[in-house]
Amino acid sequence: MAKQLQPETRVEHQYLKKRINNLKVFNRRFMEKKLVEDQQLEENEKKISAKSKNKTIELELRIKELEGEVSEAKDKYLRLYAEFENYKKRNIKERLELLKSASRDTILELLPILDDFDRAKKSADDESTEEYFSEGVFLVYNKLHKALAAQGLKEMESTQQPFDPELHEAITEIPSPTEDLKGKNIDTVEKGYYLNDKILRHAKVVVGK
Repeated sequence: MAKQLQPETRVEHQYLKKRINNLKVFNRRFMEKKLVEDQQLEENEKKISAKSKNKTIELELRIKELEGEVSEAKDKYLRLYAEFENYKKRNIKERLELLKSASRDTILELLPILDDFDRAKKSADDESTEEYFSEGVFLVYNKLHKALAAQGLKEMESTQQPFDPELHEAITEIPSPTEDLKGKNIDTVEKGYYLNDKILRHAKVVVGK
């Protein structure tokens, strides 16, 4: 026969039993809540990881895009720099050409005077004439030649040279006095000149045939 509990003990026992049940309920609810929180935490971590991955991909794409822009800008800079260097070289070359040819028109105007000097000197050098080339005139003649030479004027060799239509202008053809002068310039009627290695005036010549 079971032993009956005293009223006080029975009340205490019921109280403890109720407390135990309450603890069980609390523990179950706590575990359920923890499970939900763990699941939410895991989902949040997955979301954060996905966002981080997407952000990393976006950053990598942006870096590649910026690298492409930098490379394109560098290419444009190099092309512009090369074009500017070419422009400077062309500009310098054009200035040099301009400086070289600046006196061209003036020298062309002086060539007939130079021709007269040459003819006068040639006539004076001929012992069969009474022409006289004074020392003062000879000094002026030399100074004129030197001044024009300093500007780039150079006399063209034409007499007894093979006729070249690029350099010579044939005034007439005459029978060649010797076989080796055929097709060559027998005489120069008017001298040809270069100015800074460019043809300033073609030589007028008599060609042997």
